[in-house]
Amino acid sequence: MAFKGLGSAVYLAQMLISESVKDGGTAIDATAGNGNDTLFLARLVGPHGKVYAFDIQALALQKTQLQLAKYGYKDRVELLQAGHEEMEKFVPGPVDAAIFNLGYLPGGDHRVTSSACTTVRAVQTALNLLRPGGRASIVVYTGHPGGNEECHRLEEMASALDGRQFHVLKIDFLNRSGRAPVLIVIEKAGITP
Repeated sequence: MAFKGLGSAVYLAQMLISESVKDGGTAIDATAGNGNDTLFLARLVGPHGKVYAFDIQALALQKTQLQLAKYGYKDRVELLQAGHEEMEKFVPGPVDAAIFNLGYLPGGDHRVTSSACTTVRAVQTALNLLRPGGRASIVVYTGHPGGNEECHRLEEMASALDGRQFHVLKIDFLNRSGRAPVLIVIEKAGITP
């Protein structure tokens, strides 16, 4: 595996999320995709924790299921074929973390993408579910139709959050402008993880 370090928004998101999830914790993968973030969260929560992984595409959930089976983590994860904006129906809360990796399913139908309207609702729901000190990471890709609008709406929503209740961080790759994803990390105030 090649070292990605600061060149990878996903790596940075996982690094920041790892500080808020402990063994026995609860986490959400709001966009299961190929299962990489689900697998990452399943490792963090350990054998007594729980991950809720959402995707609207059956193919994404099948790929995620294969990843989990390969590493023996199936019992830690509940796979849900539902939009992430519906997470409050399935996740009791509180949760330690939520990961959003937006855009389309790599290797899947690129016409099926996340959208500004449902993503903003889902992030707001995830923030309500976070425990104090919990974090949500959002990797936003702008290269697909609607990606720029989704990024703008998320930045607008995150900028309006009360600074006494949430800490908001945006990471943008200055020397890869327009080609690289944007990372937004939101931490619920209250305690330091």
